[in-house]
Amino acid sequence: MKEKNMLIASLNPAAYADTLILIVAPDTKAPQVVQQQGYVVRIADQKTGKTRGYNIFNVKHHLPELTGSGQVFLNAQQVSQLNQLLIKNGFEAELAPDLTPKFVIGAVKTLEKHPDSDHLHIAQVQVDNQQELQIVCGAPNVAQDQKVVVAKVGAMMPNGQIIWPGKLRGVASDGMLCAARELALPNAPQKRGILIMPADIPAGTPFDFKKGSQVVAAQNAAQD
Repeated sequence: MKEKNMLIASLNPAAYADTLILIVAPDTKAPQVVQQQGYVVRIADQKTGKTRGYNIFNVKHHLPELTGSGQVFLNAQQVSQLNQLLIKNGFEAELAPDLTPKFVIGAVKTLEKHPDSDHLHIAQVQVDNQQELQIVCGAPNVAQDQKVVVAKVGAMMPNGQIIWPGKLRGVASDGMLCAARELALPNAPQKRGILIMPADIPAGTPFDFKKGSQVVAAQNAAQD
């Protein structure tokens, strides 16, 4: 069975002008091969031939509605247009839309100490579709039964960091519990600690950055 690719899209006009950056698989340390046809550049593993990503130059010509800087979310029609562009330039139409939210409210169901760390914890966190993720967290204020902000695998943080599956000291971790400063929320405390959300927000609710800013403001006011 063919491995299903993810799709992470971003714009960075200041650094890459009118270029759409597409990532369909995690980067590796393996040698890569770069192939350009027209306005499309494909990046793939040299040994396996597996696609890692594409750069689409002059993207405004193909998708004029795309704006902003940072992660962008492509709908099914836009992905179809990009696949047609890949075919036109001699590549495979391998892009699949990913419409699932990447920042969601999570409910910390269980929390236990990491067996090989004095400050890390292993959290089982319920997110959307009743899914539970195992996430290793080092925040000093994390606790069971909290509502938190989860950056799922495939999320791009405001600083450009992409969340991939990983391990922390040998324990699998599939996501990140986020601090307000990591979410680049206004007036976020510049200290360690995740953002605790109101308890009445259902697990799996897409995170609203505007409402998150209001939560930060309320928490700051309560501490004054």
